[in-house]
Amino acid sequence: MNKLLAALCALFFSLSAWAVVNVNTATAQQLEAVKGLGPVKAKAIVDYRSKNGPFKVYADLEKVPGIGPKMLEKMKTELVVSGGVAAPAAAAKPAVAPVKKP
Repeated sequence: MNKLLAALCALFFSLSAWAVVNVNTATAQQLEAVKGLGPVKAKAIVDYRSKNGPFKVYADLEKVPGIGPKMLEKMKTELVVSGGVAAPAAAAKPAVAPVKKP
């Protein structure tokens, strides 16, 4: 049983190492987990996204100061550009109960 548990834990951690980070929704801390991105470049991505809106295509990341084509090539397996920036939880609309007709 212990061997099975150890194998499942190893599998979980190895899969999480292959996780892809969405540049349009990731926090600076999540971006730092990408190989080649430190705190300065991760913050630059978040700042650029905040000022200019979500990235539309992967090549848009070259517009971020300090990120060029060579760096993008190295990170292409770890980053994805999809969707928009996640809305804050406070902006979410409350669920509405259906109205019963008499």
